[in-house]
Amino acid sequence: MKGLFRNKEVMRSFIIFTSASLVFITAALVWNVRFGLFTAVVCLALGGISLFTVYRRYRNIAELSGRIDRILHGEDYLSLEKNTEGELAILESEIHKMVVRLREQQNRLRDEKMYLADSLADISHQIRTPLTSINIIVSMLSEEGISGDKKRELLLKLKKLLSRIDWLITALLKMSKLDAGTIKFQSETMPMKDFINKACMTLFVPIELHGQELTVRAEGEFSGDIRWSGEAVANILKNCMEHTPEGGRINICAEENAIFTEIVISDSGSGIAEEDLPHIFERFYKGAFDEDKGGFGIGLALARMIVREQNGTLKAENCENGGARFIMRFYKSTV
Repeated sequence: MKGLFRNKEVMRSFIIFTSASLVFITAALVWNVRFGLFTAVVCLALGGISLFTVYRRYRNIAELSGRIDRILHGEDYLSLEKNTEGELAILESEIHKMVVRLREQQNRLRDEKMYLADSLADISHQIRTPLTSINIIVSMLSEEGISGDKKRELLLKLKKLLSRIDWLITALLKMSKLDAGTIKFQSETMPMKDFINKACMTLFVPIELHGQELTVRAEGEFSGDIRWSGEAVANILKNCMEHTPEGGRINICAEENAIFTEIVISDSGSGIAEEDLPHIFERFYKGAFDEDKGGFGIGLALARMIVREQNGTLKAENCENGGARFIMRFYKSTV
């Protein structure tokens, strides 16, 4: 109770109430002694009730302040829901909502920090592997007496490794831009067949060298960001090519309707292991078949990010007769 009078507002109210009460009591005593005594008793009672009410309010505020302080010092799950009515209860409810929001943000920041640490470790591992091979090749090239054929073979391997690192860094930069939301997708329209041909142009020769058969059936028009959407289609096609044996088939079926544009890419390869299906689009995830292919595990993740950013979906499944199927849908705006 003594601490209550340290509050200037309470002290000021107490002085004003006391002064007014003394004036009323004095005036009542002058007019009538018994009425003056009655006035004094009423003033004392009202003053006591008022003081007790103020004391309880400030005690609740002090308790609330103490609970907030304990939350700030690490008690993450301390409840703030105590008062049930009045303005203090409203204040406590709003503070409780703020604390819940801060807890969610803290958990999200912690998760993002862990994700960033894991991503940096994965990136470091992905780059270190080809760099180790490059160091070995450079050491072999520096040896005396190496034949011209062997040198050309090593230089070809070196070129492939450098291309892989360049592709990895480029893909990571694209993913970081998508994560940051700095990419502004353009809405363009072109015939579906032209879009598919443009997206797959860089893979026609590798598919032919693998002795694979590519079949394209495209109808209607494609509406969306041509460059980024083509990147997604190319990444999926590249994945199918790498998992389809020599002499296998890859099919692309693209069409549009009033609701969405659908692009289905399927192959006659090894398919996707059941345990890999839930994780196939996760960043840096490499399934059982990918370990032997030497992939980075980011092509499909990048494709899904591109499709999602354009109000689309990307799903992977196994075909009934073997092989994998990727279903890409771009939903049309209803505005």
